[in-house]
Amino acid sequence: MLTSIQLTVLFLFVNTGSAGAEKVFHSRDHADVDMTLHHHADLVVDKDTAWQFLSKYGFLKSDKWDEQNLPEEAEFLSDESPDVKDTVPLIHEGTSSSRRGSESDNPTESSNFISALKEFQMMSGLPVTGVFDDATKAAMNKPRCGVSDRGSPTGPTSTQNPTLWAPSPITARTSTESTADSAARDTANDTASRIHDQESPNANRSRKKRHLAMLLSKSRPRRSTGDELGLMAFSKKVLTWRLIGEGYSSQLSIDDQKYIFKLAFRMWSEVSPLEFAEDTHSPLEEIDIKLGFGTGRHLGCAQTFDGAGQEFAHAWFLGDIHFDDDEHFTGLNAGTGISLLKVAVHEIGHVLGLPHIYRPGSIMQPSYLPQDSSFELDWLDRKAIQQLYGGCKGRFSTVFDWIRRERTAYGEIVIRFNTYFMRDGWYWLYENRSNRTRYGDPVAVRVGWHGIPASGVDAYVHVWTWTLDAVYFFKGTRYWRYDSENDQAYAEDSEGRKYPRLISEGFPGVPSPIDTAFFDRRNSHIYFFKGMNVYSFDVVTNAVASGFPQRISEVFPAVKRGDHPGGYLDASYFSYTHNAVFLLKGVHFWRLVSSRDRWLHPSLPRNGVLPGQQVDQQWFDICNVHDSALKMSA
Repeated sequence: MLTSIQLTVLFLFVNTGSAGAEKVFHSRDHADVDMTLHHHADLVVDKDTAWQFLSKYGFLKSDKWDEQNLPEEAEFLSDESPDVKDTVPLIHEGTSSSRRGSESDNPTESSNFISALKEFQMMSGLPVTGVFDDATKAAMNKPRCGVSDRGSPTGPTSTQNPTLWAPSPITARTSTESTADSAARDTANDTASRIHDQESPNANRSRKKRHLAMLLSKSRPRRSTGDELGLMAFSKKVLTWRLIGEGYSSQLSIDDQKYIFKLAFRMWSEVSPLEFAEDTHSPLEEIDIKLGFGTGRHLGCAQTFDGAGQEFAHAWFLGDIHFDDDEHFTGLNAGTGISLLKVAVHEIGHVLGLPHIYRPGSIMQPSYLPQDSSFELDWLDRKAIQQLYGGCKGRFSTVFDWIRRERTAYGEIVIRFNTYFMRDGWYWLYENRSNRTRYGDPVAVRVGWHGIPASGVDAYVHVWTWTLDAVYFFKGTRYWRYDSENDQAYAEDSEGRKYPRLISEGFPGVPSPIDTAFFDRRNSHIYFFKGMNVYSFDVVTNAVASGFPQRISEVFPAVKRGDHPGGYLDASYFSYTHNAVFLLKGVHFWRLVSSRDRWLHPSLPRNGVLPGQQVDQQWFDICNVHDSALKMSA
């Protein structure tokens, strides 16, 4: 009997590789890339450079004179620069304590520096000593993202779960403010706070930065998430992206770059209700996310890349992404260098609204951590993006557990099962042990199920008795018998019956098309659902049971009055994981009372329908991806 067999889950994996692509810039591999030809980033070697690092990434507010953004010499000599005599009123006498050797004379010994160092050590999982030791130095010199680690004064404080969230200052902008507007505002406010003369050189530079920022970005639809972190999110679910023509990498072909970016976007789409489409035709200012490579001063950006070895990319929430082409970016399965896919997934997370996340395994950690090329989004990454955009909802045409026999390497026969969800010609394999869909899904039905309708099916039924083991798929007025051992629909079975056949021929008395069906092993009946009615079909007598059809609500009564799917179900199936039958309709499901339920609570009705719940609260990450990302070649 089935109950005496140990059921184990067989995990199936999809290997995604890069498609063969024309090498636009060169036709070599990465083994001959000479990293010594690239400009290298300055290392953090002492307390002064550590001070600069902590200031750059938001742990410490910069107040050093040589760290302020002074205008370039050409700007001092511009026609708009003030006369020397006009600057006299801006010069003020210092206080009497200015030569006492105060903390400001040696900021690396200040309490602010030590506090910032402790915070960085805490975020990096190091011993929190406040001492600039070798471990701290090594952590600061790791390749990392260029987005700031700490929030602005208007954002969350360090007491708000600092080991999890570290929003960038740009998270505090209003819901209608664009990346450019925010950058211009921050530049203007920072300049005004230090120099109160509107016609000073820094004010002139602020105007120039504001103008450049406005040229770089247009306002995008966005909304506030309303959470305590002040995070922002896109207000629409289909987002466009483009690798800009002047920003191609010199290390990978254009086709390889686009393939990697498409895969990176798809990885976020697989765990959120967002869809991403490459758009190469619309005006650039209408594109939601623009990506590009550059070195040093690049793409008109206000930030400058530091060369190979440290900051490899930066991004703006609800904005654009820039990659440092001095870094040794590599394609899929390269095994060396910095994985462009991993960096792209991280930076896309920022654009979508995620800050840095300080937890092992998260793709949103600020420092680059080499790992195998088969990395996937961590549970925490998935929950973080769903906090911003919600879970994935949608109707399903079929849900079922596929049971099959397999022979192990030792010659033993074992019984395995997998859970499948189908919708619009695509299917997801659900990994019950991990409580999520398989990485890389959805997959086209025609790829995973051979010989059944490519557009999907209405129902799946596995008839399993002492004398019969048969799998059927139903679609419209016809049905197919499936050969699980050879993974192929029968054209003709051992009894000489040809497929597909009419439902009325194989299951007399059952109308077609049906809504859904499941097999009940307790009485060897198939329950066919159509509209508000259910038909109980006896597979032993090959006839509809006496007294049927009946109303669904009579055969499967509500446990809680008024909480019942009624009729016109989308799917029904027996789950071997939960040892229970589920009815699905819309975005909700109802579980039928099981034998165990009745043993614990004898007053429950047989086949009673327990109160409904939302599908996405029981089965996670069953998400659509954009049509353009569904057919990625391997």
